[in-house]
Amino acid sequence: MLIKRTKGWELAERDVTDEATVLDRRNVLIGLGAATTFGIAGSLSPQGALAATANALYPAKRSATYPPGRSTTPEEIASRYNNFYEFGSSKQIAAAAQALPTDPWSIRIDGLVEKEQTVAFEDLEKRFPLEERIYRHRCVEAWSMVAPWTGFPLSALIKFARPLSKAQYIRMETFQAPSIARGQRATWYPWPYVEGLTMAEAMNDLSFMVTGAYGKPMAKQFGAPMRLHLPWKYGFKSAKSIARITFTDQQPKSFWEKVAPKEYGFWANVNPDVPHPRWSQATERKLSDGSRIPTVKWNGYGEWVAGMYAGLEDQKIFF
Repeated sequence: MLIKRTKGWELAERDVTDEATVLDRRNVLIGLGAATTFGIAGSLSPQGALAATANALYPAKRSATYPPGRSTTPEEIASRYNNFYEFGSSKQIAAAAQALPTDPWSIRIDGLVEKEQTVAFEDLEKRFPLEERIYRHRCVEAWSMVAPWTGFPLSALIKFARPLSKAQYIRMETFQAPSIARGQRATWYPWPYVEGLTMAEAMNDLSFMVTGAYGKPMAKQFGAPMRLHLPWKYGFKSAKSIARITFTDQQPKSFWEKVAPKEYGFWANVNPDVPHPRWSQATERKLSDGSRIPTVKWNGYGEWVAGMYAGLEDQKIFF
């Protein structure tokens, strides 16, 4: 008798968006010139160099390598419920985030590299072949969504940066502009926002540099023009609006480690068996319908990432 063993990311067929609906939506986007609008559910128009590349690059070809096993969260929900502490602690920061000027935008690459450099975002966006990946996103606050991100593997950017062999970590830093981002005026936070990974984590193919969402250039509340997404880790590890990437031999101290060191750590891998000090991580609330579902270890991506942590059982790798 054939017994089908489901993988961690798989759900019942009835819970997955049917192919016809997905293809119809993508055909509409292509027919409209690959989504020539930005912003909250497409309400704002792109400007300058970003607008010039939108039609040519989006929507990108979809990858089937990492199936999410869950239907995509509607854009109108995902684009209106966002953590972006640079603009405030509320989830309703989408309107405030539109104040961030993203064109032009440059990324500083420095530290343990062959040559430090500053690169324009649009040059990076055009340098690497873009693809769309539908990834699960699990927030440490125990809510979740599924989003179609467009971008390129972080490993491609690392190869472009040419780090030295002694680089063991990659440190990412967001912009700093308190005159625009009101959350950065809060002096009790250690701005700018910083996150870090080991080089092994950064080179894992799941690590994704995001430039677009929902078939078009990324809306500002998602972390435009470029953010990181690490689907097996809690969402706070996925830094937004990245302005600096540093290669180092020292483990970076991240933003939330500095804010609450007893609650947040460097690794932040999703695990339902390890509670946050103030709440359970056993279940999560789906943004799409408000229902609660069981959380899966590594957020369902264990077959691709679990091997990186073999032998680290004595470390506190989940917070």
